Amino acid sequence: MLPIDKRVFPFLKKLEENNNREWFTENKTEFKSIESTVKKSVKSLFEAMKVHDDIDQFKIFRIYRDVRFSKNKLPYKTHFAGSFKRRKPELRGGYYLHISPNNKSFIAVGFWDPNKEDLLRIRKEFEMDASEMRDIMTAESFKSVWGDLEGDELISAPRNFDKEHPNIDLIRKKQYIFTRKFSDTDVLEPNFLEVVNASFKAVKPFFNYMSDVLTTNLNGERII
Repeated sequence: MLPIDKRVFPFLKKLEENNNREWFTENKTEFKSIESTVKKSVKSLFEAMKVHDDIDQFKIFRIYRDVRFSKNKLPYKTHFAGSFKRRKPELRGGYYLHISPNNKSFIAVGFWDPNKEDLLRIRKEFEMDASEMRDIMTAESFKSVWGDLEGDELISAPRNFDKEHPNIDLIRKKQYIFTRKFSDTDVLEPNFLEVVNASFKAVKPFFNYMSDVLTTNLNGERII
């Protein structure tokens, strides 16, 4: 896989200090050159991921911020990011890569914004039995890479769920996300994307489990 361009962090740091259209216009040629190398690197990761998962598309997010409904009116993002989507409807879950200076780079996997039907189905599964999910999360091969489950959650139980349920910690989640952080030095290592790819591969048991849940009813019958 292609390494991350060493110009990325110096450029993004300068952009942080000069987040305005005048500076960006003057430095757009450099940006386009760096962006082109980042796209090639992310595409090489995409090709490697297709070996162990059915990824049907990847996306590099634009540098331009949508400021229409934001209090932050700075026009440019100060990071590069990409996402990778599994083939739906059979396969669920997504991958995300975020490259940002000052040791703020990370990768993330999981379910950022499940629709209300999927969220209810997941919660009902955990209400019935969460043992398989807990086995996945606590397996050394998984936990050593991804750590603990993250994501926004309700303060108490969702409607029609028992707040004293033994799996309420999972049931009240609104997102099911795992992240892994990287330093700037990590990102610039020649094998960085190999590490990312191996990390993404390690999440497969979680994705397989959630895909099975979201394509069956509570009786285990296929609905897709």
